[in-house]
Amino acid sequence: MAASKTIPEIEEEIVEEFEMLGEWPEKYEYLMNIGKHLPRLPETAYNEDNKVRGCQSNVWMITKFEGGKIIFEGDSDALLVKGLAALLIRVFSGHSPDEILAANLDFLERIGLQEHLSATRGNGLLAMVKQIKFYALAYKAKMTA
Repeated sequence: MAASKTIPEIEEEIVEEFEMLGEWPEKYEYLMNIGKHLPRLPETAYNEDNKVRGCQSNVWMITKFEGGKIIFEGDSDALLVKGLAALLIRVFSGHSPDEILAANLDFLERIGLQEHLSATRGNGLLAMVKQIKFYALAYKAKMTA
């Protein structure tokens, strides 16, 4: 499944969507709503190996590598965190390891996410980004091995 848009294009779309939303309660609602649409992972994926370390809530992430692109799937037991995972999956899924590693993620700052999340949620968001970049590094290493 190849992404039809570049990571910067998707990030820009998200910035525009957040600009159209009202105050932060509406933005949180939006995040929770996109989290509700994230498909459940296969039961076998809910294990310690797929758990994202550094999140206060339980977050699981799995990947597939198809045609040089990484496909991400994720889930969380907390609806807001599940929405954050859905946002990151939207940005990164279907892109090559190099594209993912090159992403600067300034959109997170531009939409004000870091400053409007609790410290633990912010740490969890960074842990998910770190895990995504780790997967990209691992797949890149496999490709060049």
